[in-house]
Amino acid sequence: MLRNAGLRITGGSSRRGDGTTRRAVLEAGSLGLGGLTLPGVLRARAEAGTAKKPAAVIFVELDGGPSQFETYDPKPAAPQEFRGPFGFQDTSVSGVQFSELLVEQAQVMDRMAIVRSVWHTNSEHANSGHYMGTGYYFRNNAPSNQQMPAVGSICARAVGARAAAVPPYVSLLGPPRYGNALYLGQAYDPFTITADPNAANFKVENLALASGLSINRLQDRRALVRALDARRRAVEGAAAAGAIDAFTQEAFAMVHSGQAARAFDIAAEPDAVRDRYGRTHIGQAMLLARRLVEAGVMFVHVHSREWDDHGSLEGRMKVLRPRWDRAMGALIADLYEHGLQEHVLMVAMGEFGRTPRMNKNAGRDHWGPLMSVAFSGGGLQMGQVVGASTEKGETPKSNPYRPDNVLAMVYRHLGVDPSQTFPDYNGRPQYVLEHRELIRELI
Repeated sequence: MLRNAGLRITGGSSRRGDGTTRRAVLEAGSLGLGGLTLPGVLRARAEAGTAKKPAAVIFVELDGGPSQFETYDPKPAAPQEFRGPFGFQDTSVSGVQFSELLVEQAQVMDRMAIVRSVWHTNSEHANSGHYMGTGYYFRNNAPSNQQMPAVGSICARAVGARAAAVPPYVSLLGPPRYGNALYLGQAYDPFTITADPNAANFKVENLALASGLSINRLQDRRALVRALDARRRAVEGAAAAGAIDAFTQEAFAMVHSGQAARAFDIAAEPDAVRDRYGRTHIGQAMLLARRLVEAGVMFVHVHSREWDDHGSLEGRMKVLRPRWDRAMGALIADLYEHGLQEHVLMVAMGEFGRTPRMNKNAGRDHWGPLMSVAFSGGGLQMGQVVGASTEKGETPKSNPYRPDNVLAMVYRHLGVDPSQTFPDYNGRPQYVLEHRELIRELI
């Protein structure tokens, strides 16, 4: 959405016959049409209507597929080759146990709900990742632009931005595995941040004015864009050019306000808060997600990698899982301490679980038939486990659900009707979700 943005244009500045320079035209165009592409964000909001719901989602993608055994569904009574190298621990909810690796989340289980019985029929990254991110299986042998738009893009299209000065859909730690808008239009792609928010020099450059560009000069650019739009009307016709006017003008207001830049300024957080989340890329990304939803961003995607544990599982998990656990525990506690538990729904899930039996490389392989999904907040019923798996963690034993049921809960929270349709590239109506059943135990 706001990717590849920037307000500075380099290159020649040859003067045109009307007195404007080529550089000025290009720089103004970067605000009016491309570059920052804030008009596209505003167009998405306008098309979605004026109704705004005070709700937001933090969607944590556990890319690679987390093991249910080493997270939310340990099997201490199973044979060693199934239960794995780690033990279990009690949580803040009586009778509920997590893996011993999840020290911080165990303390906030009363503010979580775990669905231990999610399943599907595929164990391949691309297909399962598409299902997790869209509610639809990947269409084999079809080009990428014939797949389905992601949940964040659907929400951006259907609901729009919560505040005028921030984008509705942001992805942290890189783009989602499947996070594009496709036939909804590029205006609904995520504003993607690839930089590490834990880096000392972390800054979202494309939300700040270029060096030397004052507010007065920005106002001059506004006048220049108006002149360019008038010229465009003369060439293309009012109907073609007039549509961008309102969006372009409000884009100037966004840059002028600086609200988005302030939301991304993680250095403004007290050191104690940053330390609580952990000085790691995932820790600071989770903290940034909280800042963004507070600022009015509707959908924040956090792309957590490092979950494809085919081998040396014990050593990898001892290093990587405590970082993620600390970040998750801090985020959940923080959402409640900031009074956001009704406003914000946090969902953490991968594309599948892991094989019940450890493999010869001391790891676990892909396993679609069972996975666990974590929820927090969203006004849902917390402090519970929904569903159960079999004794060896192979399949659901009760209350089976699928990824589209999880996404139905996301749409419910944001007020998106999953039965509504949007036309695809061929003009055919496509449902937001074909299977729309909710996880009733959470409501």
